[in-house]
Amino acid sequence: MSGHSKWATTKHKKAVIDAKRAKSFAKLIKNIEVAARAGGADMSGNPALELAVQKAKKTSVPNDNIDRAIKRGAGLTGEVVDYSEIIYEARGPQGSALLIECLTDNKNRAASEVRVAITRNGGTVADPGSVAYLFARKGVVSLPKNDLSEDDVLMAVLDAGAEEVKESGDSFDVHSEPTDLRAVVAGLEEAGIEYETDEVEFVPSMQVELDADAARKFLKLVDALEELDDVQNVYSNAELSEDVRAQLESDD
Repeated sequence: MSGHSKWATTKHKKAVIDAKRAKSFAKLIKNIEVAARAGGADMSGNPALELAVQKAKKTSVPNDNIDRAIKRGAGLTGEVVDYSEIIYEARGPQGSALLIECLTDNKNRAASEVRVAITRNGGTVADPGSVAYLFARKGVVSLPKNDLSEDDVLMAVLDAGAEEVKESGDSFDVHSEPTDLRAVVAGLEEAGIEYETDEVEFVPSMQVELDADAARKFLKLVDALEELDDVQNVYSNAELSEDVRAQLESDD
């Protein structure tokens, strides 16, 4: 999700990493095209495009690909880029909830592929609104812990509108209102604190801890969804404990 899967275990074969990298590039390129279509090719007058390009460069998307995406999105190549944003809702193992964010040029294809991926991998398609209420749209900045304490991070971002700093394995996640995301990033940069990702995401209000068996099914479901070209992000309230992660590692 957003270029990396929060649930991914650490052991991966190179082919899997390369596939995920290519998928990540495709998502970032799509975001550039959408931003260029909405606000034009001039980054100085299109903050959304500037941000999309920054994210792509941070993930090492080649400059030629970025330039082509800007021109294509802005209509300078004669191609028509027209994407619709759709969110699908689903239930996974042990009552876990999923929101699937799509950016597609074919709504019927997206709906069909998402439905098939959910039902074939142990999930259930949920009625609109039956899952969405469990999530809130938030700005989320993730950064490696390194030698930082929670207080170090909090001091840097408190005046920028950050709501909370949460531990997440070897990382900290800083949550804010989406409108405060840029200010939070600026606060971290001013304090000399490096961050990995800054996204507007759907954050669950409460989490559901999965046992190892449910976690295996859940990860299979998420992988199937993330492989779809129209799926940009998958959000869930599923939580995997350290013990469960260790068991999944031993499966490899």
